[in-house]
Amino acid sequence: MTWENPSPQERQRILRRTRTVAMVGASPNPARVSNFVATYLLSSTAYEVWFVNPNATEILGRPVYPSLAECPGVPDLVDTFRKPEDLSGVLDELLALDGVQTWWLQFGLWDEGLAGKAEAAGLTVVMDRCLKVEHARFAGGLHLAGFDTGVISARRRE
Repeated sequence: MTWENPSPQERQRILRRTRTVAMVGASPNPARVSNFVATYLLSSTAYEVWFVNPNATEILGRPVYPSLAECPGVPDLVDTFRKPEDLSGVLDELLALDGVQTWWLQFGLWDEGLAGKAEAAGLTVVMDRCLKVEHARFAGGLHLAGFDTGVISARRRE
C-alpha cells in the first residue's frame, strides 16, 4: 500500500468545509449501514444530504435521485456505499460534475488506482473510513462502538 488517507487534521478540515453530501448507494432498508449513517447525518449535522439510488424513490422521508447528475446541485462531498466493482462507474459519474471537492469511500472500500485518478482530477479522497464515525469523532460524541452517547465527560461510566 503506497497511497495514504488525509491526516486526521485534514479529514476534520474536510468535514468542516462540507455543506452538501450526496450518499451514493443509500438504502431505504434500516438494517443497512448507509441508512444508519443517513439517519445520523440528518439528525446530528447541518449538512444538506441527498440520496442517490436508482432503485429507490424515498429514504427517511426524503427524495432519492437516480444519479449524481440528477441531484439538486453539485455536492461538496460524495459518500460512497457501493461494491468495489462499482467504484469506477461512481468515479466517472462524479468526475462528470464540476465542483465536487471530496470523494469519500466507506469502510472496506479501497482502490489506490481510482484514488490516484480522482486526485489527478483535483479531488480529495478518503477511503476505508466512515463519514459518521469521523464526524462524531471530531464532534466529541463518539462511543467505542461508534454511537453518539450524548455525554461529554472524561470520566468512565461505572
